[in-house]
Amino acid sequence: MKSLQLTATPAAVEESLRRSPPTAAEPDGEPVRPRDMNLTRPHRRIATALLLGCLAMTATACSGEDVDTVALDPAGSANADPQPPDGVPAAPGTVRSRNLATVMDTGTPELCLGAIAESYPPQCGGPEITNWDWKRDGQQMFDRQGEIRWGTYAVTGTWDGEAFTVTETIPGPLYDPMMVDPPSLPEPTVDYSRAELRAMADDLGSTLPGAQGGYADEEGHVLVDVVYDDGSIQAYVDEKYGDGVVVVTGALVDA
Repeated sequence: MKSLQLTATPAAVEESLRRSPPTAAEPDGEPVRPRDMNLTRPHRRIATALLLGCLAMTATACSGEDVDTVALDPAGSANADPQPPDGVPAAPGTVRSRNLATVMDTGTPELCLGAIAESYPPQCGGPEITNWDWKRDGQQMFDRQGEIRWGTYAVTGTWDGEAFTVTETIPGPLYDPMMVDPPSLPEPTVDYSRAELRAMADDLGSTLPGAQGGYADEEGHVLVDVVYDDGSIQAYVDEKYGDGVVVVTGALVDA
């Protein structure tokens, strides 16, 4: 909406106040000067200031017309703090375990993808395996104590973000992976102190979706293991901490 700006100098306004409007005549011939225009110098100064204030306003505002206003949120223009994915992302297709994984069955078969307590039987937990069959999938290569059964396997299947459905297994004793060089880590784009990196590792290793632990290395990285990442978790930590600082590794990878 365009507005008309009216301006006038104080001298011009005061001069206009000194002048009288055309006079009328009483029946006896004496001119009549309007009483409200008979202003002393102090009064003229006050009137000048008031008139200038009104002239400085837009024509719309002075006329008293309704003007639509738009409320602006001062915080709306600030960049929001990046937020992690709501949960562990689902895989779009088939996945496999990056390394051998322990299948633990204390009543419900689970795929242990994190730390395992070295006891007998071992103690661990993980996402449920929806269709595990010890005869078919365990291939008679597992340990048992009472009703508890467990074994190590390279597994292939599908991941819906909460549970794993197995389609193929290779028992640990038969697993012979091809040797590959460890992946090179990216150069951190932000320098953090050792104390800051350790604090980040402690936090992210327990709070990222599907986190299985984290630690800080000597080259300025925080390495965090998760159940699965479709790229969204890595994108979140890159935005929050800087590219190359936090490296996310999934225990399940796209096959």
